[in-house]
Amino acid sequence: MQDHNGISKSIDPDLVRIMAIICGATVANLYYNQPLLGELSREFNVSVRNIGLVSTLTQIGYGMGMFFIIPLGDILERKNMILKLLLASVISLILFASSKNLNWLIVSSFLVGFTTVIPQLVVPFAAELSAPRERGKVLGTVLSGLLAGILLARTISGFLGALLGWRSVYYIASILMIVLYVVVSKSFPKNEPKLIESYKNIMISLKDLVKNEPLLREASLSGAMMFGAFSIFWTTLIFFLESPIYNMGSEAAGLFALLGISGVIAAPIIGRLSDKKSAKFAVGVSIFFAVMGFIVLFIFGNRIAGLILGLILLDLGTQSGQVSNQTLVHSLSPEARNRLNTVFMVAYFTGGALGSFAGTYSWNLYGWKGVCTAGLAFLTVAVINHVVHTKKILK
Repeated sequence: MQDHNGISKSIDPDLVRIMAIICGATVANLYYNQPLLGELSREFNVSVRNIGLVSTLTQIGYGMGMFFIIPLGDILERKNMILKLLLASVISLILFASSKNLNWLIVSSFLVGFTTVIPQLVVPFAAELSAPRERGKVLGTVLSGLLAGILLARTISGFLGALLGWRSVYYIASILMIVLYVVVSKSFPKNEPKLIESYKNIMISLKDLVKNEPLLREASLSGAMMFGAFSIFWTTLIFFLESPIYNMGSEAAGLFALLGISGVIAAPIIGRLSDKKSAKFAVGVSIFFAVMGFIVLFIFGNRIAGLILGLILLDLGTQSGQVSNQTLVHSLSPEARNRLNTVFMVAYFTGGALGSFAGTYSWNLYGWKGVCTAGLAFLTVAVINHVVHTKKILK
């Protein structure tokens, strides 16, 4: 935010907290369905494999929304975009809640994902309004809200689904989006774009940004590999817990997810480290934590204490890495923040998809040691990427 003399001012801490809440409450829409899939398969009398399309289409919708909608934030007023997307989310959530058959459910799943890209507009908005000296801290706080939303969505959905039925989860979520609409309309400032350009040209410019911004390429590859390693772990954890080593079930996996609170707590701290030292330094620290997490999982994963410690280190590294990399990305071209965020997040989720595949493949062939080896392989790419780019800067 700037005063009338063009001097950067600190963003209102209350606005930062509101942005964090909005990120968490909206991103939760993506994850409500996961604990409800069993109930959905029974109600619509379809196989578990077919009902899995609900989660898949939600994620595909989110990816397509990021690619096609988020770049518009560089040429349209952001507050108005967020308000329109909140209304679109209300409609898609109600459509999901009122589904009468599987096809209706799948289409509305896609729409829920497509309209739930609001956090990816809020994050560049927060970066735009914050002074450079505090940008890491601000982004850390906003992203901690997003991480909390991802963490708590499954727990809340499972509880409400068991108590009131799966439809209630989505009706309540739609009411929450209406409340957020009122909050945004009253609390968010207008944020006019710095760029006057056509939609076609900004989409074409995504390729130019990748070509001309080496820090964007570095952050995107680093983020993709770290989230890929993270996905390797979480995709296979349930198989490991159900194995004779632990003889646990999906309830235990849900409880393990709550340990991810370490990443939520760490996000603002790592953001401040990015401001004090540098975002690149914080990325290096984050990769170190993630590597140590998988080393602990490889050696001591057969013991519950080792599994918990490895999970905490991995989660700490992954979430901190996202904050640090996004701080790095948003320090680049101010007029292209939304497109920069688009490139980073598309790469990030691509890495996650590759990790999910690699995790399942490694588990089937080599068990838990194979999973940990695959995770370390992904992180090795992140380490090499970080070291090579750091050496280039030092030369």
